[in-house]
Amino acid sequence: MSNTSARLSLAFSCVGHSYSHLFAPIFYVVALGLERDLGLTHGEVVTLILIGNVLFGVAAPVAGWLGDRWSATGMIAVYFLGTGGGMVMTGLAETPLEIGLWLAVTGLFASIYHPVGFAWLVRNAVNRGTALGINGLFGGIGPAVAALTAGALTDLYGWRAAFMVPGAVVVATGVAFAWLVARGAIVERDTDRHPQPAASHEDRVRAFLVLAVTMLCTGLIYQATQPALPKVFSERVVDLAGDGVLGVSVLVAIVYLAAGGLQVLAGHLADRYPLRTVYLLAFILQVPFLVLAGSLGGTALVVVALIMVSVNVGSLPAENSLVALYAPSRWRGVAFGLKFILAFGVSALGVKLEGVLYDATGDFTWLFVVLAAIAAVAGAAGLLLPADRRHPVPAAAE
Repeated sequence: MSNTSARLSLAFSCVGHSYSHLFAPIFYVVALGLERDLGLTHGEVVTLILIGNVLFGVAAPVAGWLGDRWSATGMIAVYFLGTGGGMVMTGLAETPLEIGLWLAVTGLFASIYHPVGFAWLVRNAVNRGTALGINGLFGGIGPAVAALTAGALTDLYGWRAAFMVPGAVVVATGVAFAWLVARGAIVERDTDRHPQPAASHEDRVRAFLVLAVTMLCTGLIYQATQPALPKVFSERVVDLAGDGVLGVSVLVAIVYLAAGGLQVLAGHLADRYPLRTVYLLAFILQVPFLVLAGSLGGTALVVVALIMVSVNVGSLPAENSLVALYAPSRWRGVAFGLKFILAFGVSALGVKLEGVLYDATGDFTWLFVVLAAIAAVAGAAGLLLPADRRHPVPAAAE
């Protein structure tokens, strides 16, 4: 496979990761205005995206299977076009039911990226942790850009533009990608560029049982935090955010951009140190900062939120490296798909958890205490991962 194809594959994989994290953060910023426009409570509004978030995870194994058995590049093209189209249609929706329907369609197509895109990236990578870290940076850029553009477009043109403009960009990217594939500039690779020794059957079973617990915990924390941040910033950081949506969106963007940047460092650590150690450390660090977020306000809350979100998503390069290490190459797309049933499907209940706890208490204190307990459970489970027998290798050029 040519170097040009490998570079283009990495580029579109990274851009695609950003796009996969657009629709939910856009909605959570837009939700601040929809509460008033639709006459619904905060918990009722965020529930509109629940089915979309569930499909984002639950549909992933099917997408991964099609990527493994049919075509990774074909599925990526479908992903771009379907996700962008769903976002445009969400912007055209008139009723809460229509908004929920088109968010569900968007989530269904967006579910393609993680199982197919990650397997595609791993197959083309030399240093998996580093490649996944860079890819994770773009995953962090997605929510940051989404929050910022959603705030700006909502304040300037209304909430519909916040969905339609980014959706049109995603569709245009899909057209460009399909054109490059048709020309042969991007081709698929059947084998890993940098193969690693296969794990034993016993280690595979043990690893995936443990990862089922830890990935669910990571997803619950991530899913609950996404709708919580705009709302808690609008209530507790008024001195920085002001009264409009834009100020809140800027703060949320800063948090997720910093979190994405940390994944590059986390990816380097995953290449150089035992994966289990790097993974466990991420859970241990989350606990105190989640507890602190429950009681702080002002600048201190923004700093703590930045750290807690950064550590949460910073676990992902190690986590995805573990999935790639223990999954057979020919079933890697399915393995990543099964991961995202937990990470984005079942854990979409984190959105419901956030809404229910807020409506019941009128505050976010108990939400963050519960999330800290979930992080502690994940850390305890992670101790049961198989010992890392992989020896660190020197960095190599991608």
